[in-house]
Amino acid sequence: MPERAPRPADPTGAPAGHPTGTPSGTPSGTVTAEPPTTGAPEGATAGTTAGTPADGGAAGQPETTAPVPPGEPVVGPAYPRHWEADIVASDGRIVHLRPIQPSDADALLDFHQRLSDRTRYLRYFGPYPRIPPRDLERFVTVDHHKRVALIALLGDEIIAVGRYEGLSDPDKPDEPVSSAEVAFVVRDDHQGRGLGSILLEHLAAAARENGLSRFEAEVLVENHAMVRVFREAGYQVRRAFAEGVLHLEFDIDPTERSLAVRDSREQAAEARSVANVLNPTSVAVIGASTDPSKIGHAVLSNLLKANFTGPVYPVNPDARSVRGVRAYPSVTDIPDPVDLAVVAIPAAGIDEVMDSCMEKGVKALVVISSGFADAGGHGVSAERKLVAEARAHGMRVVGPNALGVANLADEVRLNASLAPDLPPRGRVGFFSQSGALGTAILATAKSRGLGLSTFVSAGNRADVSGNDLLQYWQTDPATDVVLLYLETFGNPRKFGRLARRLARTKPVVAVKSGRHARPERLRESAVPIDDASVRALFEQSGVIRVETIAQLFDTALLLAYQPLPKGRRVAVVGNSTALNVLVTDALRDAGMETAGDPVDVGAAASPEEFAAAVGRALEADGEAGADSIVVVFVPPIATPGAEYARVLRETAGRGAGADKPVAAVFLAMEGVPDELAVALPDGTPGPGSVPSYASPERAVQALSRVARYAEWREMPVGEFVQPDGIDVDRARALLERLGVGAEADGKTRTLTDDEAVELLTCFGIPVTVFRRARGVEAAERAAEELGYPIALKAVGDQWRHRTDLVGVRLDLGSAAAVRRAFADLERVTGKDEVYVQRMAPRGTSCVLEVAEDPSFGSLLSFGISGMATQLLDDRAFRVVPLSTEDAAALIRAPRAAPLLTGYRGSDPADLAALEDLALRVGAMAEALPEVRSLALDPVLASPEGAFVTGARVVLGPPPTRDDHGPRRLG
Repeated sequence: MPERAPRPADPTGAPAGHPTGTPSGTPSGTVTAEPPTTGAPEGATAGTTAGTPADGGAAGQPETTAPVPPGEPVVGPAYPRHWEADIVASDGRIVHLRPIQPSDADALLDFHQRLSDRTRYLRYFGPYPRIPPRDLERFVTVDHHKRVALIALLGDEIIAVGRYEGLSDPDKPDEPVSSAEVAFVVRDDHQGRGLGSILLEHLAAAARENGLSRFEAEVLVENHAMVRVFREAGYQVRRAFAEGVLHLEFDIDPTERSLAVRDSREQAAEARSVANVLNPTSVAVIGASTDPSKIGHAVLSNLLKANFTGPVYPVNPDARSVRGVRAYPSVTDIPDPVDLAVVAIPAAGIDEVMDSCMEKGVKALVVISSGFADAGGHGVSAERKLVAEARAHGMRVVGPNALGVANLADEVRLNASLAPDLPPRGRVGFFSQSGALGTAILATAKSRGLGLSTFVSAGNRADVSGNDLLQYWQTDPATDVVLLYLETFGNPRKFGRLARRLARTKPVVAVKSGRHARPERLRESAVPIDDASVRALFEQSGVIRVETIAQLFDTALLLAYQPLPKGRRVAVVGNSTALNVLVTDALRDAGMETAGDPVDVGAAASPEEFAAAVGRALEADGEAGADSIVVVFVPPIATPGAEYARVLRETAGRGAGADKPVAAVFLAMEGVPDELAVALPDGTPGPGSVPSYASPERAVQALSRVARYAEWREMPVGEFVQPDGIDVDRARALLERLGVGAEADGKTRTLTDDEAVELLTCFGIPVTVFRRARGVEAAERAAEELGYPIALKAVGDQWRHRTDLVGVRLDLGSAAAVRRAFADLERVTGKDEVYVQRMAPRGTSCVLEVAEDPSFGSLLSFGISGMATQLLDDRAFRVVPLSTEDAAALIRAPRAAPLLTGYRGSDPADLAALEDLALRVGAMAEALPEVRSLALDPVLASPEGAFVTGARVVLGPPPTRDDHGPRRLG
């Protein structure tokens, strides 16, 4: 994408309107210049900048007399390493972004020489065949504040550059800049990959971090590609046209549209990167062995057995052919392009393999080999190096220690895995983080008749993760249901965002292991996450959580072949009274409702009578009408059940009840046997097939999970709104005044009462007015100032939050009452200091908290106060950010929540006020990650509103939030 051109230079050599010096207060320091990286550390970020060919070194700007050699120190501003990032381009290949350094001078010269004359003209508004030394020095020497430059790298080659240059007011040169001129240029052979849009995203993020709020750009009117980058970025662009040049201006604060554009481009790019893995046109097997006991032989055999539609190339330097297919000594010896390479050699030989794959231009790797992070020690470093080099050269990696990948589509038929037999083709996508469980999972799917569209076993999950697969399945027309086996999370915030979006159209069912124990081997990129957080994440995202692999398949069978129920009313039809009773009990245990009495057709019923009873149950309406049906059948002695299964399948798929799900309990059958399957032309089970379960309880549990998911999908999406009266700028100024934040020394700090009240006020959260008083006379004066009735509270949480209220005296209506209460508290606590607080309206006591969570940064919890709820841990959790629906669900989720809605004739609390309070607390947690914990305790919920009468706030350095800011891999 050609870069927009800068303003014409004035005779002094500085571009018109550009500053002639650096802003006051620009940070400076010493950094070490590094050579262009060949790899990118996981989880890095990036930013951008603009410049002109004639903008010489400005006064006060750090300069060098020549490009600094790699490894030599550079005197200048601190290098912003957190701007580095691995990014997925629109073609699914990886690009590394990082700030420019003086040591990049030679690479920048090479980049410029590779630009076409046309691209240089569009960028510089005229011929600019070479970069003079003076310009080169300025281009590579930036302050990472007012002047920023980002480069996009493939290996050690620069393929794109983005810049911004702060614009100072000529009349006020010492004032901080708020606007900057922006420019990009992309090498011709890499245009059309979305790099201009990516650079703009990261440039805007860097500029916002540096306090800028607006970008300007000048573009030749014929530079349609660059105009399109700005037009489609999602910002409100103002335009002016003069003499063939478009002048563009726009604010860079994120908008709803710009965030939607970012997410859409991220989804398309990451989905394309997975498509490169699952839809290759050619596959090389590196380590394809002639020895049947070797994994390289197994992978090649499985590819050939599956009839992969493209060419397969064995790579073995010691064999002319493997399995009758010509072998090649190296990937580079293969005469045709290679999209996917399956690596099945020992970890010690991975460096040579990487070199040949990078030279060949392979798009993706599936590393079956173990001996990396799974082996510990040096294996961790080897895995990190593998991923860094792959990403630096644009490749994605599945594994290492992976079972492999499969795509069962007729036009692909890919089985690049160690599994010899795959399930039938279907419409279910499966991601497994475990390689060891992969074979068992595939075998179970096959035995139970569950057809798959695609399968990925990620093993160590060093690169391609479950998040990437969620992006792919979002738009994959061949996948209707998604199954996940997860051990750890790399970026749970991103998982929540992606799963919430995907689950609105396609069910997502997940097993998360380690509910009671952390994995022994937790990868560096994995985030520790406790079970309460997982539960909140899944509930909020609409993910159907199951506890076992068996439950995973029970639920998947119903989702894959039957429609979603419209409610929780279930009809029961069977030929056994005992089984009917078991089904009814299971329904009530699962929170389902029975539609009328169970129908017992009797053990002697014919297939026709059995089918008629099922049909009546499906078509009934009114009180007997059902949203779904459970059919139980015990084959009588000497009576085969096949005919009963056939008539059940036929009855379930026709008439008015065809849109109601049917779950069968044929005790002799499990999964989707042929008699219950609606076969597609290729013989595989299709929609309308009836799943059978081994027990009534398993059938009902699967149905209840699906019913709850259907209800979630019908719920309004909710809005991410910011309540009125929130002043984030004021709150952040308070934090800066307190010296808490990213630059702090790593310690936490508990706010004083006044500081906590001030912070809460910034978010529209008033605390019921109080005074802190020492001595009885001061307590009396405070009570007079506040007005009776008042409450007296002991100082110290150990007294105030006890359920026996030993540290609290309420409803004090006179000075005498204050004196008596003060004496009581002084005798109990041994202190002569108390809180004096105006009484809030009576209500139900609640607790709203922000808890520190290493995976999300913040987790919001809500519960009713009291010993019983504390003992039972009756709290609900939600992950921030919080939507309006999330807030409503949070308040209603605890088992004790009926106390808020008029339990036993009490006045119902103002739930809307509680929801508003939850939204405000959620907004604080999201806007200020420095809030490590916050407790509003107690909150009195009454018909008059929600009144905060106690608060405790702890601040500290903010955690890493990988899902904020511009696009990046992970």
